[in-house]
Amino acid sequence: MPRNSLKLAVALSLLATPLLSACGGNSAASDEKVVTVYSADGLKGENGDGWYDRVFKDFEKQTGIKVEYVEGGSGEMVQRAAREKPNPQADVLVTLPPFIQQADGKGMLQKYAPKGSDQVSGADKAADGTWTSVVNNYFGFIYNRNELKQAPTTWEELLDGSYRNKLQYSTPGVAGDGTAVLIKAMHDFGGEKPAMEYLGRLQANNVGPSASTGKLAPKVDKGELLVANGDVQMNFAQSRSMPNLGIWFPAREGGRPTTFALPYAAGLVTGAPHTENGRKLLDFMLSQGAQRQVSEIGGGFSAREDVKATDANAVALAKIMDGVEVFEPDWDDIEANLTTYVEAWKSATGS
Repeated sequence: MPRNSLKLAVALSLLATPLLSACGGNSAASDEKVVTVYSADGLKGENGDGWYDRVFKDFEKQTGIKVEYVEGGSGEMVQRAAREKPNPQADVLVTLPPFIQQADGKGMLQKYAPKGSDQVSGADKAADGTWTSVVNNYFGFIYNRNELKQAPTTWEELLDGSYRNKLQYSTPGVAGDGTAVLIKAMHDFGGEKPAMEYLGRLQANNVGPSASTGKLAPKVDKGELLVANGDVQMNFAQSRSMPNLGIWFPAREGGRPTTFALPYAAGLVTGAPHTENGRKLLDFMLSQGAQRQVSEIGGGFSAREDVKATDANAVALAKIMDGVEVFEPDWDDIEANLTTYVEAWKSATGS
């Protein structure tokens, strides 16, 4: 080959090299020391003192991988990830039932069983390995302990005129805890029709919609609201800085207070830009060390059955749950009919 032709061939090959590297697409992204988490609110502390704050800090220190965090209502986070499905931005999705099942049904989660998931109850993880609970939790209500010397006890009590414009619950279909209001009401009142009839009557006292349940607790603590919905983990953690919060569970008149498990469930996003980092974070969140901090720091319940917490928070949480009947919702039915139930709620309440 003539010398000039050889030089031209070498030059062309050098020009082609960056183009070939660029075709790798995700290789550069996957090498980044970052992981993005989309999560329902509740696990990050108001003052940087929550379970997420500690776990993310420890994870970054141990791995050098920076956690980028995006927070919102359970349904809101799933909807955002769904919109981004052609070009995923999140690596890990954490949300409450039935939204984790909804995400799974839309093919938004890839199979990955984190280390330690064998110690998670079968009811708290997907059979096919697409998601697993990282913090167990229960649905509940809160009240202002300063304004109300005694917690309300029944659903019927909340219809009293003294609660007008002093009661609020987050929006079903948007917030996980708001959707839980529908689930508990349908269970306690014995079906969709009587539950919607009650919620229609309760609307006279309801302040209005709220996309985020976490934003209601400060209003209750200040006395702007007397009662709101929430969940045990989030509200127990918030009570450290909001001393007027009390946790309670509505009952039907003459019945027992009830609740159901509402765990924070995590999954690896399909097509995640940093899949390997997402796997590492899920492993870390489910590690024994992180799980032992769930009650001590986060005010929740460990997702691992082999972690038995004995700290002061764990004892206090057990006392809160004492005497409360825990039922198991039909999640398959709720996932299949959630849109119908939300539409029925909108119709009943004029929302």
